[in-house]
Amino acid sequence: MGVSTSAPEEGIAVITVDFPPVNALPVNGWYALAAALRAAGADPKVRCVVLAAAGRGFNAGVDIKELQRTPGHDALIGANRGCYEAFAAVYDCEVPVIAAVQGFCLGGGIGLVGNADAIVASDDATFGLPELDRGALGAATHLARLVPQHLMRTLYYTSRTVTAEELRQHGSVWRVVPRDQLLAAAQELAVEIAAKDGTLLRLAKAAINGIDPVDVRRSYRFEQGFTFEANLSGLADRVRDAFGTDEERQS
Repeated sequence: MGVSTSAPEEGIAVITVDFPPVNALPVNGWYALAAALRAAGADPKVRCVVLAAAGRGFNAGVDIKELQRTPGHDALIGANRGCYEAFAAVYDCEVPVIAAVQGFCLGGGIGLVGNADAIVASDDATFGLPELDRGALGAATHLARLVPQHLMRTLYYTSRTVTAEELRQHGSVWRVVPRDQLLAAAQELAVEIAAKDGTLLRLAKAAINGIDPVDVRRSYRFEQGFTFEANLSGLADRVRDAFGTDEERQS
């Protein structure tokens, strides 16, 4: 359980997240993921990173149970900072990052894949931001990198999800494959990328990030301020208590 890194082929690092039962990450999980991504990107032997997950789904976001059982606001602050660090670590990774997504990709999962360079998904993958049902706000910045603006808003307001095939039609998912072929398909793309010169790949990543029209770090940090407001006012607790958590419904 936790975050692990393997090297299945030359030039490729596979970072796997495993927090049963649904990969809802605790505070230390987000920081561990950020550290693994930074380490892989800084390794001169690595030319491409595959971000994968074990279990039923790719990511169910923040461990809300940790927030609810921790008195005060330390867990909330930790989760917000941890998500910020993990999302930034994907975006700022010195080499391209491929997200290999299966099952549900919710909340913080959208932050991860929205910052990735490429997405390969299983045919059972679904993507969404149930933040309003959780009494939270955030990651619209990253959902907007996956779908057009008006669809992003509709998905955000309704907490609906979209399928991997729908995202492929929008151009944000590279391939959709059966679940048992997911990691192989992601690694196949990674091998193609890793065949390029490592120094040139790092320059390309920096150049592409430099021409982004939206500063994703600043944009997400702005969103986080409204999550704090909802929590400090007590609104978030009222919504979560009334609705329950995705982790409870998935488990």
